[in-house]
Amino acid sequence: MINASLVRALLLLVALAFPVTAVAAPPDRDFTVEEAMVPMRDGTRLYTLIVVSKTARDAPILLTRTPFFAEARQVRPEAAHVGDFLPASERAFVEDGYIRVFQDIRGRARSEGDYVVARPVRGPLNRTTTDHATDAWDTIDWLLKHLPQANGRVGMIGSSYDGFTAAIALTQPHPALKAVVPLNPMMDGWMGDDWFHHGAFRQATLDFIGFAQGSETADAVLHPETSDDYDAFLRAGSAAAMARVAGLDTHPFWRDVSSHPAYDGYWRGQALDRLLARKPPKVPTLWVAALWDQEDSWGAVHGYQALEPADRANDRNFLVIGPWRHGGMLADGSRLGALEFGSDTAAYFRDRILKPFLDQHLKTAGPGADIPPVLAFRTGVNQWARLDRWADGPSSRFFLGPNGVLSDRPSTKAGADRFVSDPSNPAPYASRPIRGNDPDQWRTWLAADQRYMQSRPDQLTYQTAPVSRALLITGAPQVDLYAATTGSDADWVVKLIDVYPDTADTPPALRGYQLIISADILRGRYRQGFDRARPISPDKPLRYRFALTPVSHVLRPGHRLMVQVQSSWFPLYDRNPQTFIENIFFAPPEAYRSATQSVFHAPGQPSSIAFTTSPAVAEVGD
Repeated sequence: MINASLVRALLLLVALAFPVTAVAAPPDRDFTVEEAMVPMRDGTRLYTLIVVSKTARDAPILLTRTPFFAEARQVRPEAAHVGDFLPASERAFVEDGYIRVFQDIRGRARSEGDYVVARPVRGPLNRTTTDHATDAWDTIDWLLKHLPQANGRVGMIGSSYDGFTAAIALTQPHPALKAVVPLNPMMDGWMGDDWFHHGAFRQATLDFIGFAQGSETADAVLHPETSDDYDAFLRAGSAAAMARVAGLDTHPFWRDVSSHPAYDGYWRGQALDRLLARKPPKVPTLWVAALWDQEDSWGAVHGYQALEPADRANDRNFLVIGPWRHGGMLADGSRLGALEFGSDTAAYFRDRILKPFLDQHLKTAGPGADIPPVLAFRTGVNQWARLDRWADGPSSRFFLGPNGVLSDRPSTKAGADRFVSDPSNPAPYASRPIRGNDPDQWRTWLAADQRYMQSRPDQLTYQTAPVSRALLITGAPQVDLYAATTGSDADWVVKLIDVYPDTADTPPALRGYQLIISADILRGRYRQGFDRARPISPDKPLRYRFALTPVSHVLRPGHRLMVQVQSSWFPLYDRNPQTFIENIFFAPPEAYRSATQSVFHAPGQPSSIAFTTSPAVAEVGD
């Protein structure tokens, strides 16, 4: 969602460049900037920045609601031309006469009111009269009454938390809300977005709690300059211990998170995909996902899937999946780390999909847009695919076998592979040193070369022979793991990896490269249901089933498909003590014990991974 170093940079930017008084406008400026305190139904006023070209007439309004400093969107306050005033990703809109509006959500930056992290919709978890949906409604109503240039049609757009505020407006859409674009939105914080993944707590989000608390000291504790984050979190112990050391344990949101480790009513009641599925809106919505989203990999695809059953005409619910990091569709999309995509895929999305989608629904008599129901980028061959729907259920299954073999046939002999998982030496999620406040490392770690794990004994690796024909892998790979532990709790991390050949015809930066194409984690205590933690019976083979993150990738001829299994991904996720503790957040030091993990490949215990394939597209790249 955000890291502390970026928060500090934003704060400095606001302090230096954007004082409370408006920046003096150049005399030849071709647009106007209005700062308004827009009243909500309960009297709370929200700071709102409104940018309007002087030539705007019959203009659509495009609104973003954010906790990340609305006035900081002015990247060049001294600009005379509207296209230079805002970020480059806004140029096409403001130069085409769109009225661009940014608003601080209640309790953040210059807005009044109290701030609640990921404020739930009104109901059992929010007993007030307001939520983000009512604030969006009231803001839209005010804008229409105060902007004579407007044509009466409003769209909402945003990435990450801003995508959440856009998506939540769908729960009670204003009649003038005609299009919504959630980019990498956080939708379900427990199942697979910011706070947890399948029950494993994402310690990286302590950064955001520090930001929400306005802490000036947390960053130094979470990201020490003289060490790496791995050492800092390991010294602290449990996630609760780290929160206490960083001074975050008094924050209301941390108290809520740490008192709800399971997928109980607190989390289910605010899962937006669940809420939208109950009463699907009729507002055209473009969900945008990133294949290497290191923060909110759940939201966009599951938001799309929640609304898809009600979109019988296939004309209101759309999905784009691109080869980006979190928020990368708003930046340069020509590469990610060592990967190159042959073109600026983000610019293609913004110019060929996003702008036409909004033009169609927001302009008066807007032109039709040639947008497929699903547009997915095929990494590996760098091609866009136009689809009628996102991937169906798995059609191919690969089995973990003896001697590290991954194949399409299960083993006929009983067998198991073992490794020792030591909480005092957990497997890292990136090559060390790990510094979560380093933007370059944080943005690319999910697409980084996994060969750093080869020398570690606490993982198992299975791989195919080099494939002779191109293999398309799509959808959400389904893990079916038969495993045992000598402990009474365990985490299971599974990575699906494309192993590049170490040959002359492979780009030098990618020779031998091990690229994650899908991966995720499951906290074993939730193997029988996410609503309640249950201890694991030691030394008993049990079945663990869970889905990995979305994939759209072509494994080219000569490449190998690899599956890697481990029991920690630290310090991104908190350590499992491997001794069952009712609330794992508060595990004492003596609970952290080594355990031997066994993964079975035997008749009746066929550990495997399944995914969707398409023979017609699988020929691409041959």
